[in-house]
Amino acid sequence: MTPSTHDASGRHPCGEPSPFRDRGGHRSRPDSAGTAEVDRQIAELLKRSTSELRVAWRQLHRTGPPQGLSRDLLIRALAHQLQERAAGGPSRGLRRRLQTLAGEFEKRSASFDPGIVPKTGTTLVRQWRGHAHTVLVREDGFEYESQHYRSLSVIAERITGAHWSGPRFFGLTKRTGASLGAAARP
Repeated sequence: MTPSTHDASGRHPCGEPSPFRDRGGHRSRPDSAGTAEVDRQIAELLKRSTSELRVAWRQLHRTGPPQGLSRDLLIRALAHQLQERAAGGPSRGLRRRLQTLAGEFEKRSASFDPGIVPKTGTTLVRQWRGHAHTVLVREDGFEYESQHYRSLSVIAERITGAHWSGPRFFGLTKRTGASLGAAARP
């Protein structure tokens, strides 16, 4: 199935304000010559080989396309860029809003701590069925019963015989506020 390159139903009706804005935030309409040129360039994308599409991606983004990106998605992404350039791209207000949202996302991501990360040399001790199990945190993983492991979960499974989250088994996960309140009650 080949993607549609010319869909007249998506065109803007004459006599109404244009949905496109230029870089200054003012509404603008790409001229018919510009629209025809973009349509021609998009049609040309369909005729290119996958390696030529990858070269076009590199020229546009100054890096190679993501691994596993299909030919169809390469064409769609390049067509989007052609259309965005012809229409003037997002307004300043939209770009500011997107930057604000990205900053808020980064703050939330930076403050998210999935658990407690023990320092190299730390000894973790867990009582299980009357036996104390000791794990040494090493720079390249963990040591348990003189064997090297890359994962605490593998050690927890070896100890219990069942699948466990290693950090949870060894008490390295943070409790949420609700859990802390419940644990503090008599």
